[in-house]
Amino acid sequence: MPSVIVEIRAGAGGKEAALFAADLLKMYSRYAQNKNWKQKTLDSHPTELGGYKQVVFELKNGDVFDKMKYEAGVHRVQRIPKTEKAGRIHTSTVSVAVFPKPKKTEITVRADELKIDYYRASGPGGQYVNKRETAVRITHQPTGIVVTSQSERNQLQNKENALAILQAKVLEEEESKNIEKLSKERRAQIKWARRADKIRTYNFPQNRITDHRIKKSWHDLANIMEGKLDRVFKTLKKLESKISSQAP
Repeated sequence: MPSVIVEIRAGAGGKEAALFAADLLKMYSRYAQNKNWKQKTLDSHPTELGGYKQVVFELKNGDVFDKMKYEAGVHRVQRIPKTEKAGRIHTSTVSVAVFPKPKKTEITVRADELKIDYYRASGPGGQYVNKRETAVRITHQPTGIVVTSQSERNQLQNKENALAILQAKVLEEEESKNIEKLSKERRAQIKWARRADKIRTYNFPQNRITDHRIKKSWHDLANIMEGKLDRVFKTLKKLESKISSQAP
């Protein structure tokens, strides 16, 4: 079973979006623990309030891609933020990207195509994690893809983490180009699990989570946020199987 690299990025909503990004990370981490998956943080950009502007991690040791592929897309949250004094409900978004980690034979990233920069890793409020330039930024010049890693105190380890993220993104871009060459029907079938549209809404005042792809809601938001995602994945799997059986 392939490992996956998951990227969670705060979208519209500022501080509240960053806080919800942290909530999604917690949800996936608890699900991974329940499944005995191994998790490794590759990059993170935390905020002062305990949220994340962006966090990237790897999951392995199980059917990680078969489950996590359903999480790719835009996740919308509706709730009263901790920072809201007037008690108003805010709507924020977080994007989730899921990349299969390439095998060594699947992708080749040439060293002469890379621009590598080193800088000081910074924490919330711009504070330096350390005084050495351990953080790494890699630009893949042919595609313009830029990745970073600052989660480790070791420059070499951050470079390896950044390369892992880059290889997954380059492979994803190549596969996307290949998909565009397929028939419209087949392309739609494959993109069902890869699309970047709004896929889910988490409505906290109503204790409801709605998956827009299957037009189904669950009124058990607290448990799902604790990582109990199996019933959601099971329902999505049924729809995917139905779509596959109807494809030409």
